[in-house]
Amino acid sequence: MNLIVDLSYHFLDRGSGSRRVAGAMTSGLSYKDITGNLPALLASVILVVLVLTALMGPFLMSYDPLAVDLDHSRQPPKPGASARHGQYRRDILSRIVAGARISLGVAIAASLFSLGIGTFFGIIAGYFGGRTDLALSQAFDIFLAFPSLILAIGISAIMPPGLFSAMLAITLVSWAGFARLVRGMTLSLKEQTYIEASRAIGATTGRILFRHILPNALPLLLVAGSLRVGGFILLEAALSFLGLASSLPRPPGAP
Repeated sequence: MNLIVDLSYHFLDRGSGSRRVAGAMTSGLSYKDITGNLPALLASVILVVLVLTALMGPFLMSYDPLAVDLDHSRQPPKPGASARHGQYRRDILSRIVAGARISLGVAIAASLFSLGIGTFFGIIAGYFGGRTDLALSQAFDIFLAFPSLILAIGISAIMPPGLFSAMLAITLVSWAGFARLVRGMTLSLKEQTYIEASRAIGATTGRILFRHILPNALPLLLVAGSLRVGGFILLEAALSFLGLASSLPRPPGAP
């Protein structure tokens, strides 16, 4: 999924700069923009199919992903029959669909939460500066100093295994990266002329942050958040493999 979003971003942005991406995120892509670009169209179709498959999983699964078939444990798969493999002869296709729902839900939720937390602290650090910026920047550096997987394993290990623990761990290891990004964008935006004009006419700090700086930073933040979903899926699958997220016999991110 990370590759698909990356391809869409690359080909839609080619030859037009970041302003076109920002405009597309705020005003929406036209039908002509997508259909006129074959790689973008192909990536969009694959992405839509994957998301719809995950959302409509219960209607697409012909077999129970948790059901076992020990009576035919030594028989190979046959054409037109259930693709049952493994020690307990569970249906692989049903487990892939069920696992996609879990992984996609955890990844999207973690992306939204980490993006929200990172945006909040990043915009405060970038706008107020001084000691506030110094303290928050040091907190960002502490979280960014640890490898994401190692830190996620450590956080998940001290909590009961489950999807909520995995989502919380992914959020805690990823919010600092978004905060760094928002801080840099805020440092640049707060020096713009329209921000100085807003201060001159008596605009409050809250109005400047949430009516001027945040809307201008939001398009690129959404792109950054979507690009991290693929990595979050892999991270959730790694935690599931270690027994820290989805527990057996629930299908994890990978069957």
